[in-house]
Amino acid sequence: MKIVIPGGSGQVGTVLARAFERDGHEVVVICRRPVVAPWRVVSWDGVTLGDWSKELDGCDAVINLAGRSVNCRYTDVNRKAILDSRVLSTLVVGQAIAQAKRPPRAWLQASTATIYAHRYDAANDEESGVLGGNERDAPDTWTFSIDVARAWELAFEQSAVPSRKVALRSAMTMSADPGGIFDTLLGLVRHGIGGRAGDGRQYVSWIHHEDFVDAIRWLIEHEEVDGAVNLAAPNPLPNAEFMRTLRKAAGMSVGMPASRLMLEIGAIFLRTESELILKSRRVVPRRLLDHGFVFKYPVWRDAAVDLIRNTC
Repeated sequence: MKIVIPGGSGQVGTVLARAFERDGHEVVVICRRPVVAPWRVVSWDGVTLGDWSKELDGCDAVINLAGRSVNCRYTDVNRKAILDSRVLSTLVVGQAIAQAKRPPRAWLQASTATIYAHRYDAANDEESGVLGGNERDAPDTWTFSIDVARAWELAFEQSAVPSRKVALRSAMTMSADPGGIFDTLLGLVRHGIGGRAGDGRQYVSWIHHEDFVDAIRWLIEHEEVDGAVNLAAPNPLPNAEFMRTLRKAAGMSVGMPASRLMLEIGAIFLRTESELILKSRRVVPRRLLDHGFVFKYPVWRDAAVDLIRNTC
């Protein structure tokens, strides 16, 4: 197969490109700042049609991951960049597919599990899940994230293309690669500061990178599946338990907790937002499970042990 990955130069894109290249497929990554890689890399601006669009003509699948990192302070400038980088890149990928003589069979479009409401009472699946934005007393930054997610998916839905379309509502993808979210969490644990965040009740949704890759392969192959699909392990767990399990897997018995106030202050100094850790993301992959997808790492304990083993 030929797989084209716009916005594929980040951690998740690299995980995917590496896996498909290892499987013997032709991989093309499209990004703003081309880098040397084992696969072919093509440049674009994420906004306008150009020579890059020829790569989509005749390919088997497009996996669009483009979007500015949300690991920043939500200033007006950053908010515009976060929103525009997602919506405009989605629209232009849709234009490229629409004009292709041989459009791809599948267009898999990045979205986010953050689209769901902050809740503790029940898990959010694709059928009965509650979309966010109407939570009582939700901070402005949380509402902004929901608005971005909705606009992102709306741009995808409104793109009229002949390809099958799947919106990937992804949880945090955990891999052993340096600089990723797992690397950050493990670093906190090993420095003795990997305790619960806030009251620790907020749910953490996650997915092991091998399951993420397998799910993408599976979605490309299963033509009966379209629409929104949650990419998350089937067993989300509260932050306190999540961190306790990680500490145990890492051989650390103690982890200093961080109060909500400490997290808010720390987020300012780290130039990020506390929403990324305080919002409860209780998401389950109902559609994947109902269609027969089998997870290698459905439980966080096993995933954490494997990831730590591969970081050593």
